[in-house]
Amino acid sequence: PTSGEVVFEGKPVNFGSDSRSAQFRNQHIGFVFQFHHLLPEFTALENICIPAWIAGQKKAAVREQALELLGLMGLSAKRENKPHQLSGGEQQRVAVARALINRPDIVLADEPTGNLDTHTADAIFAVMREINQEAGTAFLVVTHDPRLAARCDRIIELVDGSIAGDRANTPSTNR
Repeated sequence: PTSGEVVFEGKPVNFGSDSRSAQFRNQHIGFVFQFHHLLPEFTALENICIPAWIAGQKKAAVREQALELLGLMGLSAKRENKPHQLSGGEQQRVAVARALINRPDIVLADEPTGNLDTHTADAIFAVMREINQEAGTAFLVVTHDPRLAARCDRIIELVDGSIAGDRANTPSTNR
């Protein structure tokens, strides 16, 4: 942070060292980037596994969990495909699965459904909502999609880099 402090589970987070910061991110935060950032030399399955491998988790357990996530994303048949063999929407779903592999406390998602058709976007949001409710994972979603925002618990509107609105929201079930 450029000012103030970050407090996680009641304790200030010390971002003084790069390795500590990286370890904190790996253990507690999942990231869904707008433009995926999948590694081209790895398969969809391997791209999902990488954060868990970095965390030192056992390969067999990681593979099993990654296969489960691929199934949730509707991509079981694409597990051996490399990113260039996937559509933009498929790449985005792999990126969502990768963000979830370490069962993070928080997922920071930049347009997580931006490259998806309406039906698939609804299905992926349903998975995110289920993980939110069942595992307690918080999702901070950045979106320009009013349909997606309407399904979130809280809406913070930014205009020109400043908070223009902050309100609790009763999520709509309309898709």
